[in-house]
Amino acid sequence: MIAQIEELFRSKTDSQPQNNQIQNPSIDDGDDVRKRTYHEAGFRDGSRNSGSPLALSICLNAIYARFQNEEKELIEKQQLAKEPYINEQKTKETEIKTLAISKENKEQQINKLESDIRTVKDNIEELKFEINDLPRNPEKYHISASKGASSKFWIGLIILMPLSLYLFTFYISTSYSAFFKPFDANSTIIMNVLDSKAFEKAWHDGSLEGAFVTFIPFVFLGLGYLIHMFGEVKSIGNYIKIAALLLTTFVFDAILAYQIEEKIYELTKTFNTPDFNLPIAFGRIQFWGIIFAGFVVYLIWGVVFDFIMKEHREKDKIKHEQLRRKKDIQIHQDRISDIEIQKAKLTEELNKFKTDSIAAQERVKALQNIIDAVIIPTKEYVLYASEYMKGWITFVSEKLHISMHEKIVLQTECITCYHENLKSVGASEDSQNSVYVTNL
Repeated sequence: MIAQIEELFRSKTDSQPQNNQIQNPSIDDGDDVRKRTYHEAGFRDGSRNSGSPLALSICLNAIYARFQNEEKELIEKQQLAKEPYINEQKTKETEIKTLAISKENKEQQINKLESDIRTVKDNIEELKFEINDLPRNPEKYHISASKGASSKFWIGLIILMPLSLYLFTFYISTSYSAFFKPFDANSTIIMNVLDSKAFEKAWHDGSLEGAFVTFIPFVFLGLGYLIHMFGEVKSIGNYIKIAALLLTTFVFDAILAYQIEEKIYELTKTFNTPDFNLPIAFGRIQFWGIIFAGFVVYLIWGVVFDFIMKEHREKDKIKHEQLRRKKDIQIHQDRISDIEIQKAKLTEELNKFKTDSIAAQERVKALQNIIDAVIIPTKEYVLYASEYMKGWITFVSEKLHISMHEKIVLQTECITCYHENLKSVGASEDSQNSVYVTNL
């Protein structure tokens, strides 16, 4: 058992210097002297303490402190060991500066986007104000529309509706009286001309009669609409067309009046009475009363209708401008959404830069701690600690006068103390490049 333990430390001693020599070519014969020194110290301390495991644990801690102090004195070796950390620190500092520039650029971009959002929101508020102000002050926005066009429009519409109902009633009654109604001599002239049940009687007489009296008012309204449309464009041709339409309407009303007056005339006709003709019709007051009851009201309806359409057109100008501004608001809102998306993306990138910068700064601090500390090459410590253990075990094996069984038990306890020491100081027998930093 003793031979196996000695062989373990002999093989460890032989192999580790090779590995260390590969790692650091600067190791020369001075390392052999150092190993012998540790070996002798282990033999000497073992003899002083009779190989006690408790004393070994204390001595190993002292050996580590001694090794640490020796490494502190090796300034060039420390600088060489710290060189990778110094280079990494410089790289991280450069990275921090780059991240700072990137952060500043992202913050400027975000600030610009926020300024753009505020500008767009101000534009939206201005457009909303213009939408409300347009009906009151159209000239302020260079719109040729009259103020209060909406109120004039509704007043005209209120007047137009009863006029339209009057024309429907008048033309349904007069057309039925002129073409279909048999006059009664016992009825008054007004009852023969204006029949309150003309619509019902016409449909009762037949669908043709009913359809005729139902749709004939639309003929007059259509003529009025055409007059308005031709009046939209000022030209001699359109004026001629308007005059022709007015003449047509007047003639149509004259025909209705002539038909009605002829029927009334026939009711009072005697053998000596001449046949009804135009001169007779023109001389009867009822003839002109029927014409003007229809045609004059029709002219009034046309004037009001034209006024309403003009007011509607004025109102349409304002509505058009309001609608255009509403579309502009929607465009601005869409733009804000796009800017918000860009801002969110930039904010995410900025947060990443901040996180990376914090991580880099923490790494720089950690590297500075390593640079300020003493770097202990754990592989070398294992090498010299094993030499110390070899000296200690050699004493136990060769010089301590106890039974073989007691030696084996003592050596086992000493090896256990040795491994616990390696573990407590962070040394590893398997790692070639691991270091132990006392300040961390």
